[in-house]
Amino acid sequence: MYLKEGEVLTVQELLYGLMLHSGNDAAVALAIYCGGTVEGFAQLMNDKAHRLGMENTHFVNPNGLDAPGHYSTARDMAVLAAYAMENPIFRQTVSARNVTIGERYLHNHNKLLWNVEGADGVKTGYTRAAGRILVSSATRNGRRLVMVTMDDPNDWQDHRQLLEDGFNQYSIRQIVAEGDHIGTVEVAGGQSGSVALLAGESFDYALTTQEQPQVLVGGSGFVYAPVEQGQDAGWAYVVLGGKPVGKIPLVYAETVEQTVRPEPSIWQKIFGGKPYA
Repeated sequence: MYLKEGEVLTVQELLYGLMLHSGNDAAVALAIYCGGTVEGFAQLMNDKAHRLGMENTHFVNPNGLDAPGHYSTARDMAVLAAYAMENPIFRQTVSARNVTIGERYLHNHNKLLWNVEGADGVKTGYTRAAGRILVSSATRNGRRLVMVTMDDPNDWQDHRQLLEDGFNQYSIRQIVAEGDHIGTVEVAGGQSGSVALLAGESFDYALTTQEQPQVLVGGSGFVYAPVEQGQDAGWAYVVLGGKPVGKIPLVYAETVEQTVRPEPSIWQKIFGGKPYA
């Protein structure tokens, strides 16, 4: 952004400079504002990455420039982009095609905003070590797809094609509806020998017409009485191609009381044996 010493800008203006114009100076200014120091903000970034499950990422600076110990993957960047696009201020920033800040006219480097239907982000990038990087997002009919490539000299064309393929070949299907019967589990020591398991919430997933996921119930296969209707009953896992893609909380469909055993008589306590029915 070519920031000048003593210049005063809002956080939003710096965000535009960062996300539209790849302003490394804006990145440093925002990092110091939020984290006290560049190093302090990098630690905040790593903490957030850990909470988001970005297992192959470590940050040492806020601007993405090459540095020892600074690395990530396309998958982790997709996780981060999907999370960030839930923030309305972030969405507003990365979808802006151009803005004017004082005497600065900032033009968004993301060409997809002009030539892909529904494109609304996210960021271009380049370093000598990583090559061309592109994180893109497009939303159609309430459905968002996020796409990430690294070291791809053909990134504009690849993103256009893959986003179109994603929207055309995949559709959101409801795998399980809340309240669906998922399975049964044996009840040890209960007045009933088993109890039904119901889905505690619905689960949707993007699938092709050929894909058929399975829903598998986890756990040991039995529980001890008593169990109460609506009580947490563990998890069911949605499996696609042998890999888990989601999990669904389960609840018990009904209450199963514990079997009440009659107290043994004095004679049974002395001589043993079963009580009379």
